Amino acid sequence: MKIDSLSNTKVKNWNKLKEKKYRDETGLFLVEGDHLIKEALKKQMVVSTIGLNETYDYTVNPEILKKLSSQKSGTKEIAVVKKIEEKKIEGDKILILDNIQDPGNLGTIIRSAVAFNISTIILSDDCVDLYNDKVIRSSEGMIFNINIVRKKLIEIIPKIKENGYTVYATTVNGKGYFENDSKIALVIGNEGNGIKEDILNLCDKNITIKMNKECESLNAGVAASILMYELGVRK
Repeated sequence: MKIDSLSNTKVKNWNKLKEKKYRDETGLFLVEGDHLIKEALKKQMVVSTIGLNETYDYTVNPEILKKLSSQKSGTKEIAVVKKIEEKKIEGDKILILDNIQDPGNLGTIIRSAVAFNISTIILSDDCVDLYNDKVIRSSEGMIFNINIVRKKLIEIIPKIKENGYTVYATTVNGKGYFENDSKIALVIGNEGNGIKEDILNLCDKNITIKMNKECESLNAGVAASILMYELGVRK
């Protein structure tokens, strides 16, 4: 189908998907670019594709693509995609994120989680929106390759402990390694404030990245990636 007008109803509805409220109402979101669209297609999550020629479900002009794009440089193709279905929490290595606010950090963490064989990511209910366009781009499409759920941490952590997980908190005063626990959940805290006290009190053990004393701290995405690597290579 060909669409030439910015006032077209479909264009208006697609554009609304840049807003969290409308994404939540419809269960849909936008992805931009060949790589991200291919990752969504692999999982059969694409509802429709939008581009400049007849190979797409909707053929539009550059002006419409520019309107829909969240990137300053624009894009050549966009897809409307279904939100990812949350699955059961399982596997022996899971990641818990407490109030991560930077979308770039969340995207980086998702990408690293896939790389280092984390089975599930649990987002606190106050984390940045998973479908923020910067999260999606920073994940490099890995958002489609891992189970991600959003829960109230104060409620879910006791439940996963009942299922045999040892919960590690990332702190400045913990051990520099994971112990020989069969199932591990790693908690990463907010970029500025760390893990909330009530969540910290639910954790079983603390872990710290040992580093040069001249460096006060690491970016949350970097710190999470280092610890996930350590967790991923455990025997």
